[in-house]
Amino acid sequence: MNCVKNITNRTIEKIRQGHLKKPNCIWLEASGCFGEIIALLNGEDPDIMYFMKEMVNLVFYNTIMADQGEIAYQQILNAVNSDEDLILIVCGAIPLKEKCAIVARYEGREISALEALKTIAAKAKYIIAAGTCASFGGPTAASPNVSNAVDVSKALRSNKVINVPGCPVHPIWILGTLGYILSFGMPKLDNQQRPTTFFGTTIHDNCPRRGYFDNQVFARKFGDKECMFKLGCRGPITKTLCPINRWNDSDNWPIGNNTTCIGCASKGFPDEMEPFVRY
Repeated sequence: MNCVKNITNRTIEKIRQGHLKKPNCIWLEASGCFGEIIALLNGEDPDIMYFMKEMVNLVFYNTIMADQGEIAYQQILNAVNSDEDLILIVCGAIPLKEKCAIVARYEGREISALEALKTIAAKAKYIIAAGTCASFGGPTAASPNVSNAVDVSKALRSNKVINVPGCPVHPIWILGTLGYILSFGMPKLDNQQRPTTFFGTTIHDNCPRRGYFDNQVFARKFGDKECMFKLGCRGPITKTLCPINRWNDSDNWPIGNNTTCIGCASKGFPDEMEPFVRY
C-alpha cells in the first residue's frame, strides 16, 4: 500500500515540477456492471479526486462527467485528434454482436463500444483493462454469452493491453498501475499481461489461514476458523493482493468474512471457477 502511494506521490511531484506532463485520459465504459467505477468512487488514499486533479486530464468518464450525448463524445474525438499523450482505461467486456453496448450517438449514428474502443486505441499510448470483464471477458462473457462479448485484447487483436483484473478491481491496483506508467512507462507484466506488482503472488501465499493449510487442518463448514480449501476456496490459484490491499483499509474481504475466494480476478471467471462452494 505504501509502495503504491509513494509511486503516485512521486509522479505528482514530477508533474508539479514540470518534469512530467499530465496526459489526457479516457475512461470508456463498455458492457459490465460498472463495479470498477463504483469501487474507484469509493476509493481512499489516493481517491478519485486525486486521480482526476493530480494524475491525468480526464477528458471522458461518462458516469460522472457533466457533458452528455454528442458533446461528450466530441471530447473523445478531440483527445484522439490532439497531439497530447493519451491513456485509455476500459471497464467492461466488448460485445462483438451488433446493436450491443451502444456508448454514444453522434451525428445521427450509433457508436458501439467496439467502434469507440478501436477509435481511441489507435491513438492511445497505453491501454489499461480495468476489471475482470475488460481483462478476460468475465461475467459479461460467461455462458451463454449472447452478446458475443470478448476482452479488450481480443477485441483489438493486440497484446499491448495492460490487464488489471478484479470483480471489481481494487482502486489501488488501477491507480498504482497508472502511477507507475506515468513515472516509468510500461510495467513488468506476466504471461497474462498483468502487472506483477499486484498479480505476482496468489491469495494463498499471503492468506492468514495458510498455517492451517500447511498442517492439513481444514474447515468443515462456513464459520470455522480453519483453511477453507476443501469448501472450494480458489485462493491457491488466484493471483491478487487481496490479503494485503483491503478495501478502504477495512477487514472487508472474503476470507476475513468467513467465506471462500471465488477467483474473481482469475482468467475464466466465473465459468471455470464454478462451483463456488463445495460441501
